[in-house]
Amino acid sequence: MAVHILGIRHHGPGSARNVKAFLENVKPDIVLVEGPPEADAMLQWVGNEGLKPPVALLCYQPDAPQHSVFYPFADFSPEWQAILYARTHQIHVRFMDLPAGNQMLIEKQPPLPPEAPAEELATISEEAIAVEDIRRNPISYLAHAAGFTDSENWWEHTFEYRLNNDEVFDAVTEAMQALRENLPQKNERLEQLREAYMRRTIRQAEKEMFHTIAVICGAWHVPALKAKVSQKEDNELLKGLPKTKTECTWIPWTFNRLSFYSGYGAGINSPGWYNHVWHHPHDDGTLWLAGVAQLFRKQQMDTSVAHIIEAVRLAGSLAALRGLPKAGLEELNEATLTVLCNGESILLKLVHEELIVGNQIGEVPTDIPKPPLQLDIEKHQKKLRLPATADFKDYTLDLRKDTDLERSVFLHRLHLLGIHWGKPQHTSGKGTFKEQWRLQWDPGFSVEIVERGNLGNTVAEAAGNSVLNSGRAATDLKAVSRLLEQAIPAELPDSIDELIERLNNLAAASADVMELMEVIPNLIIVARYGNVRKTDAAMVQGIIGSMVTRICVSLPSACVAIDEDAANRLLELFYQLNDGLNLLQQTELIAQWQQVLHILVDNKNTSPVIGGYSTRLLHDSKELLTEELVQHFSYAMSSAAAPATAAAWLEGFLRGSGTLLLLDQNLWQLIDSWVSNLNEDAFMQVLPLLRRTFANFSAPERRKLGEKARSGGGNQQQALAGAGFDADRAKMGIPVIMELLGIKL
Repeated sequence: MAVHILGIRHHGPGSARNVKAFLENVKPDIVLVEGPPEADAMLQWVGNEGLKPPVALLCYQPDAPQHSVFYPFADFSPEWQAILYARTHQIHVRFMDLPAGNQMLIEKQPPLPPEAPAEELATISEEAIAVEDIRRNPISYLAHAAGFTDSENWWEHTFEYRLNNDEVFDAVTEAMQALRENLPQKNERLEQLREAYMRRTIRQAEKEMFHTIAVICGAWHVPALKAKVSQKEDNELLKGLPKTKTECTWIPWTFNRLSFYSGYGAGINSPGWYNHVWHHPHDDGTLWLAGVAQLFRKQQMDTSVAHIIEAVRLAGSLAALRGLPKAGLEELNEATLTVLCNGESILLKLVHEELIVGNQIGEVPTDIPKPPLQLDIEKHQKKLRLPATADFKDYTLDLRKDTDLERSVFLHRLHLLGIHWGKPQHTSGKGTFKEQWRLQWDPGFSVEIVERGNLGNTVAEAAGNSVLNSGRAATDLKAVSRLLEQAIPAELPDSIDELIERLNNLAAASADVMELMEVIPNLIIVARYGNVRKTDAAMVQGIIGSMVTRICVSLPSACVAIDEDAANRLLELFYQLNDGLNLLQQTELIAQWQQVLHILVDNKNTSPVIGGYSTRLLHDSKELLTEELVQHFSYAMSSAAAPATAAAWLEGFLRGSGTLLLLDQNLWQLIDSWVSNLNEDAFMQVLPLLRRTFANFSAPERRKLGEKARSGGGNQQQALAGAGFDADRAKMGIPVIMELLGIKL
């Protein structure tokens, strides 16, 4: 009976190649792989043509799916190649790590103190190596001893790039043994339990009389699995462990999520590069740089064959100077930067994103056991031709087309579930029949799908229940109206009916006019948007009508005796409500609104800034004739009014645009006269208000107003005389011009 323990690096192409060669040579009876035993049933899918790496095992608690763990695999993962070998040769294969149901609970417990104090490191090396760095990554000690500053670089050149490593596993075992014996270790209980469980699994395989056992595990664990530890000690250590029920399934994974940058603990720097090394082990850099050139050409950058040849030569020369057997990624990147990028490092970022990390995504068979909600999502993705891709893809949807409308409904429903696969983008052009979405799949969505599974077995059911739960829990109008706005494009009729009823009840009970005004604009959008989507918005319009009536009744008293902050807040709501009602184009509601504006204008106790703005809104809607406007203006700006009050009224009137002052000479003269009659103290008092008012105008408006003031306030005779204009001489040319135009006097 022989037990072969192969120490590997997770997701290493060289390790994967060595494992595959070793298994083909030794031909074991059983393969034990570091992984969760609960997922043994999922190993039968490895080798299925529908299961294409990168993929991951997802283990989760059915009653609390947010507690989950992923076990990713790529083609170049040694564990994947070991499992694939076992499945291809029809021999036993098992996972042997501590069950995920134990690990999830143990990880929540506080860690044990370290076994060795930090000072002990001083006896190991005279080099300045941080203790915590070594504890986190002991391989860095070996890399430093070999003259490498980067442990990843050392491991790649030592193990991953070499093609003939007959004794590699013996070397790895010896190196890990030395590190574990000499370096200070973290006294991690979870790691001790995992290694005890692995030893137990190996003993169980021996009891079952397997003659040749191959064990595939992380290199760091090899010495612990070979250590002489009694079965009794391991049983005592594993006794009484907390455990929770888990379920497992396969999900698609991405190269991006295999990288360190995603936060994956066992991640690698360059999944795309490792994939290239796995599939093209003999490449001297030519194929890789040809891919870089192809990428640059897609970006409209001229890259010739000569560039590639020179870059390959440079990378090879760099490797030779550094005493390396072949050019690695670092040398190829330097050659790319020098030859293909002309020293522009920004282009190397493109290579990093597209090739070094990559955007490849795996595939999972449709008939694999999955939660019902995930099956429904995949069914819609296939039906609507919306593939899940690791790279983003933009879609412009025309809601007048049935397929695009279904796509929009599906994406809006996912949004309501908190699954933000698609993100709405700004669309150019007019009309509300277009939507722009950017879709990019993240493997983490699989956990969110499992979490939302308790809401329903289909996307429509789950989204509807999510909306109803949120609507019943909401206690303010704004939250309910926001939910209604989101539910309309998701086409959830039952949920929409209940939200409308809930909104109506809250509106009837609300005495806060500002709350009602805040909600109305969103409801108007809902009504208009519903019409575009062929949705009956009559009920929403009915609520809008009743709320506008309540606002018109309560608003006059709400605009009396309020401070400046409250008045400015009301001004913004005035603008939104007025704009919304004009958009809705309901004659009766517009008439009610204009009637209340007249009341506010005529009531002398109305906040002056609101009174001024109400006057402006009536003028813009042609409800005030020029004579009436001048009358209101004259009264507000008269000497009887306090300067601060007049300035506040003027600020409200000129809110948003100063073009009116450029066009109406009478209003200009009134303001000019008012400012001219202010004494110095009053002028200094209102100056900040005037500055704030004019600061809100556009730059061209301010420039033209300044020119008008400089030229005498629009008095043409004064302006022309000031410019040396001779009016009598100008009149002499009129008959000639009339004759040229063919006009007889």
